[in-house]
Amino acid sequence: MRHAFETWITPIMIGGLILFMCFIIWDLAKKSQAGRFGTLMLFVVLGAGMLGYVLKVVITWVLENGGGV
Repeated sequence: MRHAFETWITPIMIGGLILFMCFIIWDLAKKSQAGRFGTLMLFVVLGAGMLGYVLKVVITWVLENGGGV
């Protein structure tokens, strides 16, 4: 039971955390009056870590399910 709960809740909570971090970046850009280019740069630079994590999860899933070459 505990394993099933952890299997479902972990991706949901991490997804929520990623959405919350996107909101924080957007709010930071808004409060600092960054403009379009500044907002884009904030999302690119600060969102790179989130993108790296998502890519790690996808690559791990592909390799575990025999999607490799």
